[in-house]
Amino acid sequence: MPVTVRVVRREPVPVTVEAVGQAEGSQEVEVRARVSGLIERKLYQEGERVRAGAPLFQIERAPFEIALQQARANWAQRQAQLEQARREAQRLAPLAEQRAIAPREYDDAVSALRLAEAAVAAAQATVREAELNLSYTTVTAPITGVTGRAQKSTGALVSAGTDSLLTTVAQTDPIWVRFAFSEGELARLRQARRADVRLLGPDGRPMLTGGRLNFAASTVDPRLGTVQLRAEFANPELAVLPGQFVRAQVVAGQVDAFKVPQSAVMQTEQGRMVWVVRDGKAAPAPVETGPWLDRDWVIYRGLADGDQVIVDNLMKLRPGAPVAPQPAVAAPTAAPATEAPKAAAAN
Repeated sequence: MPVTVRVVRREPVPVTVEAVGQAEGSQEVEVRARVSGLIERKLYQEGERVRAGAPLFQIERAPFEIALQQARANWAQRQAQLEQARREAQRLAPLAEQRAIAPREYDDAVSALRLAEAAVAAAQATVREAELNLSYTTVTAPITGVTGRAQKSTGALVSAGTDSLLTTVAQTDPIWVRFAFSEGELARLRQARRADVRLLGPDGRPMLTGGRLNFAASTVDPRLGTVQLRAEFANPELAVLPGQFVRAQVVAGQVDAFKVPQSAVMQTEQGRMVWVVRDGKAAPAPVETGPWLDRDWVIYRGLADGDQVIVDNLMKLRPGAPVAPQPAVAAPTAAPATEAPKAAAAN
């Protein structure tokens, strides 16, 4: 029976540790109203990227403009009273020196001057507070990032207390990804000289590369036996969004091993195996598998240099069946290996 074979040889294989992770913004901020009032306008498109300081909502300004006018008028009144108190104190000062008036009369004038100065300072602070409240009617983005869904619609009444949430802004460049590794996997990482991180999509293709670990928990979760990790990635094109589940892959070094097509590995009651050609006949070979390497499967033990691994017609093979091996087309060079069917879930 004709079969296609791949001649395998031991070679250095980059091996990684992989886990399911969840993305989060490197900064995630709740945008809240700092003053109470009616929302006149929503000034942004939900889900769009905005820069820090960009206007998001406009709260009704009129009540705060009136309050500012009142504060300024009160300030002007207090300034006039201060000038009057200052003139009165200046007028009485020489009379007091000449003892032409009672000392108490001059003391009262000085006290009135001090009270007027304090009243002006208080009125000035009230003006500043009114100016701030007026500026707060334009709700702006506190950071550069992607906006969330609006929690209040135009015309809604918003309060500056517990009912103040308007939307959220998440900084997505850089973006963080949280995941967890077992103690053994973490030990493999620590043996590596450097740790390169990348994110894989559902099809196994890289979504983001060039990531770096920026956090490792100092304790092990006693329930799961895992350690929380976090990686940071540049994300200028929004390839990954906060809340998205991804496969985080960390390069942990290299190992000498064989590579065979994933389709050539079969699962039996005794474990995984491949078919090889021995003396022109098919023979089963139990193997110890490692991670996936794109379309290949890494094999640690069970094969030898020069073995011909059968890659097709597997269901028709029987031990000792005569076969006519045909060489397979060379497989393309692959990227770092991924842990095969196992992935540690991030908490």
